[in-house]
Amino acid sequence: MGHFNFLFVILALTLPAFASGQYQRIQQFVVKENLTANGKIAIIAVDSVENADESINGTFKFTINGFEQKLDFHEGVAVPSHPIDGSTFVYFKHKNQEGSVGKLYFLYNKDNKITPIKINGMLLLIIPALILLIAYTFKRFLSTFVVLAVIYAYFSYSKGLSMIQLLESAYQTLKNFF
Repeated sequence: MGHFNFLFVILALTLPAFASGQYQRIQQFVVKENLTANGKIAIIAVDSVENADESINGTFKFTINGFEQKLDFHEGVAVPSHPIDGSTFVYFKHKNQEGSVGKLYFLYNKDNKITPIKINGMLLLIIPALILLIAYTFKRFLSTFVVLAVIYAYFSYSKGLSMIQLLESAYQTLKNFF
């Protein structure tokens, strides 16, 4: 009887090392229009070559425009519960144990059809730098560029894009670039 107890203890200690489960994590994701075209979007977990990762199932935390939301993924696809009313900027961020992935999208809504347009973070650095360079080069047109900058700021603010999200997206891009 003592040998069976010893054998049971050895098996109980070594078996978990052989039967470990697979840890699920979302390394990358893309945003697309939901298939039902009901004013909602779908967040799709993808691999490094942007193929859908259908092995992702469960609840994952995302931050959408600063609001934390738990999304239920089924075969790599999750649909946030809130529909999109109009065109807007949306910053999606997912944090896992290795780091975080953040992406900025402009969701163009026309006739209840949503077209997500991914915005590269480098554009958020290049466009203002070009505007400043042109304004510096052509000082007499400075007032025109101030008006354009005010229009750009108003458009960004009225469509849901805050300065913090702009800077965070640019930071994520720079971090991924280096």
